[in-house]
Amino acid sequence: MATFEYTAKNSSGESITGRLEAANQEVVAERLLSRGTIPIAIDEIEDKKSALDIDVATLFKPRKVDINDLVMFSRQMYSLTRAGIPLTRAINGLLETTNSAVLKEALEEIFNDLNAGTNLATAFARHDHIFSSLYISLIHVGENSGRLEEAFKQIAGYLELEQKTKQRIKTATRYPMFVSLAIVAAVIIINIFVIPQFKQLFASFNAGDLPLPTRILMTTSDFMINYWMHLLAATIAAIIGFQRYIKTPQGNLWWDKFKLKIPIFGDIIYRALLARFSRTFAMMSRSGVPLINALNIVSEVVDNLWVAQHIQDMRIGVEKGESIRLVANRTGLFSGLTLQMISVGEETGQLDEMLDEVAIFYEEQVDYDLKKLSDYIEPILIVFIGAIVLVLMLAVYLPMWELTSSVSNG
Repeated sequence: MATFEYTAKNSSGESITGRLEAANQEVVAERLLSRGTIPIAIDEIEDKKSALDIDVATLFKPRKVDINDLVMFSRQMYSLTRAGIPLTRAINGLLETTNSAVLKEALEEIFNDLNAGTNLATAFARHDHIFSSLYISLIHVGENSGRLEEAFKQIAGYLELEQKTKQRIKTATRYPMFVSLAIVAAVIIINIFVIPQFKQLFASFNAGDLPLPTRILMTTSDFMINYWMHLLAATIAAIIGFQRYIKTPQGNLWWDKFKLKIPIFGDIIYRALLARFSRTFAMMSRSGVPLINALNIVSEVVDNLWVAQHIQDMRIGVEKGESIRLVANRTGLFSGLTLQMISVGEETGQLDEMLDEVAIFYEEQVDYDLKKLSDYIEPILIVFIGAIVLVLMLAVYLPMWELTSSVSNG
């Protein structure tokens, strides 16, 4: 987009100047008029940067929009479209009030596309790094059915539910993560600072053969002190290598499948994914999205490649004319109760309502598991901490007992 410098008069007759980015002068004029100002002169500013000039700020510019900003935007669009305000006016007003620079830039381009005659869904689709396929599909359905305000309402409700679920998971995992990090930090500090002091103490008493736990602990301490740079480099390399691997198709599939097998956490993640599948599928079905397209969209929304592949298998089965219950049963993803509800929904034509019930069922299970998560993890952490304390005590006190015994016998 080009940059234009304008001169205009406001409602008080005062002359104002400024700059705007737009596709052409007509778009700038329309934006100024929508703000209640009368354009007098609009001139394009020539870009004098050379091809070698690099805007360093753009290299670190965020590409995603916080879910809170998307929820607020969707709620505001629902209110504005429900009140009958034209889309261009609604978008223009929101881009002036949003706090997200990335969303503001996208809304400016959407505003320009709307003025150029592009429909709303297509304009949103050009910013798929912000708006998901679910978001765009619901906008498309709402635009074609004349119920755009309902589409924004459904989107806002869905995003709020996703936000609450993620927040609950973060809250539930914060304590075990903090304790685990504290344990790791304590072990490092003990090996680097505490054990060497005891080693010097034992050497000053001319202790002979030390007990096995003590020798193991001292060897570990010496290794960490002498090779800490190598350990740090190896740890960083392992983390970077792991992150790169899980970004590959094969690595992503392995990691998404492995996450579902992690003790305690795997079941929670699994049920949360199925709740998201059911809730999204119900929303798609209720909005009138064709079944095959709905399954395609849901496979992208679940954010797990292994589950997405099973949903794609369901889509292939539906394309062949098979029933939803049959293809769902073949995936092995759903419980018997869930399959029965899907079957009833398919037979009665109330699949969206039954899927909503399935989503509620899984969400309640996730809530229960999250509330009990600390009860599951605390015993494991206590046993782990107890084992570390036991090893340290044996390594430190066994030589002291032997020294004491030697002194007493002498």
